[in-house]
Amino acid sequence: MAELVLALDYKDARSALAMADTVTGVVPWMKVGLELFTAEGPLVVSELKKKGFNVFLDLKFFDIPNTVQGAIRSAARLGVDMVNIHALGGERMGAAAMQGALEGTPDGGTPPIVLAVTMLTSMAEGDLPVDNAPPPSEMALDLAVKAKQYGLNGVVCSALEAERIKQACGDAFICLTPGIRLADSAKDDQRRIVTPAQAVINGSDYLVVGRPITGAASPKEVALAIMEEMQRV
Repeated sequence: MAELVLALDYKDARSALAMADTVTGVVPWMKVGLELFTAEGPLVVSELKKKGFNVFLDLKFFDIPNTVQGAIRSAARLGVDMVNIHALGGERMGAAAMQGALEGTPDGGTPPIVLAVTMLTSMAEGDLPVDNAPPPSEMALDLAVKAKQYGLNGVVCSALEAERIKQACGDAFICLTPGIRLADSAKDDQRRIVTPAQAVINGSDYLVVGRPITGAASPKEVALAIMEEMQRV
C-alpha cells in the first residue's frame, strides 16, 4: 500500500517539528530537504526519529563516487530511512551510494532505501538546458531503467511516469512521487502534477505532499483526506 510523505519545507527546526507533531499518528514519513537541513543540520533528523517518524533525507547527492559514498554512509549512521542521489551521476556513483548505505548501517540493521532522482517535477518540456533534449517522460524512463541496472532501490519521478517505469523495472522497484496535489489545490512551482488517487493508480509507492498539507488551516484533516483518497483506490 502506498505511503504518505510530508515535505517539511521550513526554515527552522522549531516550525518543522511543530508541524510534525500536528500530524503525529497520521503521516508516517517526514521529508527533510535542502533548506531545512542546511539551516539545522542532523539535529532535525534526530528529533524526528525520536518522535517515531520515518525520515526521507532529500538532499539529491551528485558528486564524485567517493564523496557520495561518504555522504550516504553518514546519512545511514544518522538513522535516515530513505535518501536520494541524482540518476545522472552514473553507474559508479550509484554503486558507491549503495556501498555507503551498507557501511553506515549498524550490524543487524536495515540500510536506508536509496533512490535516484530522474526529472524534477518542476521541470517540463523545454526546461532542460540541452539542445534536442528528449521529453521529460522519456528522460525519466531511461534514467529509471539505468538506475535499476546500477542496483538502486528505486527512483524519484513524477507519478505521470510511474506506470511506465513499473512496467519496465518491475513492481518491486520503488517509485517515490512528488508533485502531488488535490484536485482543488494550487500548483505552486510544480508543473507535472497528479492527484493522490491517480498517483496510486499509476503505481506510486510513496507520495510526497508539502504545501497542500502544511499550508492548510487544519493540516491533520487534509492529511487524513489524502490518505483516505489513497486507500480508496
